[in-house]
Amino acid sequence: MNRTAAAVSVDAPNAGDVLLEVAGLTTELPPSRGGERPVRVCDDLGFSVEPGETLALLGESGCGKSMTALSLMRLLPLGGRIVSGSVRLGGTDLLRLTERDMRRIRGGRMGMIFQEPQTSLNPVLTVGAQIAEAVRVHEGMPRAGIPARVVELLRAVGIPDPARRAEEYPHQLSGGMKQRIMIAMALAGDPELLIADEPTTALDVTIQAQVLQLLKGVQRERGMAVLLITHDLGVVAETADRLAVMYAGQVVEQASVDAFFAGPAHPYSRKLLESLPDADKRSGSLAVIPGRVPPLDQDFTGCRFAPRCFRVMDRCHDTVPGWLDAGAEQRVRCLLWEGGSPEFAPVAAQEITSGVEAAGAGDELLRTDGLKVHFPIRRGLFKRTVGHVKAVDGVDLTLYTGRTLALVGESGCGKTTAGKGILQLERPTAGAVRYEGVDLARLTPGRLRPYRKDLQVIFQDPFASMNPRMLVEDIVGEGLQALGIAPSRAERRKRVAALLEQVGISEQAMGRYPHEFSGGQRQRICIARALAVEPRLIVCDEPTSALDVSVQAQILNLLKQLQQDLGLTYLFITHDISVVSYLAHEVAVMYLGRIVERGTTEQILAEPKHPYTRALLSAVPVADPERRREIIQLEGDMPSPAHPPPGCHFHPRCPEAIDACAAAYPPESTLQDGRLVRCIRVEDA
Repeated sequence: MNRTAAAVSVDAPNAGDVLLEVAGLTTELPPSRGGERPVRVCDDLGFSVEPGETLALLGESGCGKSMTALSLMRLLPLGGRIVSGSVRLGGTDLLRLTERDMRRIRGGRMGMIFQEPQTSLNPVLTVGAQIAEAVRVHEGMPRAGIPARVVELLRAVGIPDPARRAEEYPHQLSGGMKQRIMIAMALAGDPELLIADEPTTALDVTIQAQVLQLLKGVQRERGMAVLLITHDLGVVAETADRLAVMYAGQVVEQASVDAFFAGPAHPYSRKLLESLPDADKRSGSLAVIPGRVPPLDQDFTGCRFAPRCFRVMDRCHDTVPGWLDAGAEQRVRCLLWEGGSPEFAPVAAQEITSGVEAAGAGDELLRTDGLKVHFPIRRGLFKRTVGHVKAVDGVDLTLYTGRTLALVGESGCGKTTAGKGILQLERPTAGAVRYEGVDLARLTPGRLRPYRKDLQVIFQDPFASMNPRMLVEDIVGEGLQALGIAPSRAERRKRVAALLEQVGISEQAMGRYPHEFSGGQRQRICIARALAVEPRLIVCDEPTSALDVSVQAQILNLLKQLQQDLGLTYLFITHDISVVSYLAHEVAVMYLGRIVERGTTEQILAEPKHPYTRALLSAVPVADPERRREIIQLEGDMPSPAHPPPGCHFHPRCPEAIDACAAAYPPESTLQDGRLVRCIRVEDA
């Protein structure tokens, strides 16, 4: 990204000056439940941001990234306090300002986009009223001119029909539009610095690409600096100029983006990069970081990463590392650099050990024919059906023993509903789900019961899918008891202990509750629960979307090893293409309830044929600054499945659409390489 000059104003620093300078920032939160010591979420932080620059703050959950942002804005939760340090914005020390003066800075010279727009917007006020409040507070504009300014801001962030949208409430907008509203509110005060806290985490890759391009465009026009908080290395590679890596409340590495991706200096940074899944690592296991981020209510006597470090030395446990130069544009807190540049041998991918191949591996296990799941829309006093939401509208899929089919697409396309339809958690409206020749859709609940053990699911949110009042032993063993597989408690305990060991959880976990585990551990428990009844097919519904890259690597390694050992079949529902490239054998691309392209992973990722697949893949950020993408822009959001467009459902957003695309839905075509595509513009080469 080219740096741009800062917008000229009487208070703005000159281009080339430091806009934001943080030195010795230390922030504490009250002791956690049962603890006695305060939690030091930021410990002696120091970094700077120049005008027009993007600095990315990178690290795992629990490292203190978001608390750093809240410290800069002085918006700490109740009981939190800044113990020491300074935060200078254009020469003004923000920590010395009164709260009244800080209100003028907050939302004025310094704006912030929060991680979850749905919880940041007021549900009882129109979005126009919320933006108008920001304009009134920070621009001092006469009341008569505020509506025009609101429309101007909405237009600046790419909201179509801004005058109408200003009168709508947050629940009437899509996730991408809500995030654009947050950006418009942040821009109302014409900030010199914009803090963006995970601004694209909950968004699809296509909407994420739109939001990131919007931020870059606004930054170029206004000369605004951006502090980008993220755990997505692909987003960092494509949007940032420099980055700071955080671990356990400290910054452990600072570097230019090019220098970092050419060779991370800190062992933690290196492991983060090596744990990213991609097609080149398909035959082996991903690099993982053992353990977890340490609790921050303790005094550290050495390097905080030492207990998890693959290059740890004896000195690391009792010597606190200072800052050392690791190159012209790179500094690092690591004792390995005291004697000059250390050698980091590339970590070879460990081969996934294969167990005995399951009988019938590669044979057809389950097939859907014209699967439809429609939900009635009822209105009026008598709740008459006035229409249907066609969540799944004629899906044909084939799952083979011991293989993984990835189902990809934007949120709202029907992926999760298709998975529930296959499992009969949502009874199909029409079509067939044939499991070993038996149509599950035609079975009564009683006759379906014996098949339940063969078809299991791993949900997206492990915490929400477990009863918080049940012990892990009862959660994992519930299926064994319900299906009569292990009727005695002693037998169940033995089986649960073995299952937890199989997924890397100790037997002692059986007597604990879900809230006592990390996100990765909870997902492992959910995998153990799914394995308990010895299934043959597991529907994995976004099982890694809420996890850090290091924890994601552990879960993907586990799923791949279990498939090799047990011959499991996976339907892997995801929007993460890097996960698809590592784990899946075949890919089905879904749009508005229908499959638009289906083929092997190599076919789909190397040469996508359908315009939607090409747009989807072009929007995926790549963790390599040398590999710049040309993003195919899709206009607007996905249409409602209650009112799909005539003809090809994708044609209103398709950059290659012609008049014939609106006439009829395209038939399924089989290309010479065996893939299936629904598009009249695709020519078989």
